[in-house]
Amino acid sequence: MVTGQKYQYEETTNVDVATFHDLNDASVFISGGGSGIGRNLTAGFLRQGARVAFCQRSDATALCDELEQQLGRRPLFYRCDVTDIAAYQRVLAEAAAAQGPVSVLVNNAAWDNRHPLDPFTVADWDHMQAVNLRHHFFAAQAVAPGMKAAGRGTIINYSSISYMMGNGGYSAYTAAKAGITGLTRSLARELGPFGIRVNALMPGWVLTERQRTEWVTEEGLKTHLARQCLPVEIESEDMVAPTLFLASAASTVITGQALVVDAGVVVTG
Repeated sequence: MVTGQKYQYEETTNVDVATFHDLNDASVFISGGGSGIGRNLTAGFLRQGARVAFCQRSDATALCDELEQQLGRRPLFYRCDVTDIAAYQRVLAEAAAAQGPVSVLVNNAAWDNRHPLDPFTVADWDHMQAVNLRHHFFAAQAVAPGMKAAGRGTIINYSSISYMMGNGGYSAYTAAKAGITGLTRSLARELGPFGIRVNALMPGWVLTERQRTEWVTEEGLKTHLARQCLPVEIESEDMVAPTLFLASAASTVITGQALVVDAGVVVTG
């Protein structure tokens, strides 16, 4: 990879390059919005003038303080585990009461732990589905009435290209991510008559701090970059603009789709 290419690429994909005026004052909820990709999504929607609420298992008060200082806007933070559906739906209701019915839901929270086929228990499997797939459905269930009443809304489900690549070593995760794409298409059909759009966003290998700490090796990264059409490292902020696009009226007749954002690894269409 040529360093100069990366710098030029970053300049053309800066998170502030596009303004989506209809997101100003929108009520946005992001699961897992305090770390990794979610952290950048929270900041990105705040920059658009949206009212942003997010949940996170760990304490994200420091992030809220930082964003308020930088942007002059403070997100609502709820400490919640998305695998606890009753608690999660209460949080969604509280956020709607505080900043208006959710008009943009971003189902981002996930956990891509690697694991072998054996040993792996039923409890392990159920947990991976709960943290990676189940909450997408029940979050949509919680916000749909408000969106129906408004006659519009958008739901963005974070999937992954991992299952499209046929990656091994974390089959419970890839199964969940494939399920998200199927769920997205079914919900788009069910909710479309009410003006609600549902799409999936399919990131490639986004090099979050966790990825770099746990799984990135020099050789592995070199091999993956060679598979990309664009030989650049994908950062968390590279997911912001595509998410804003799917959330905004710029994608007004796009629904039931899976938008791949991976620098050109997998091919669709």
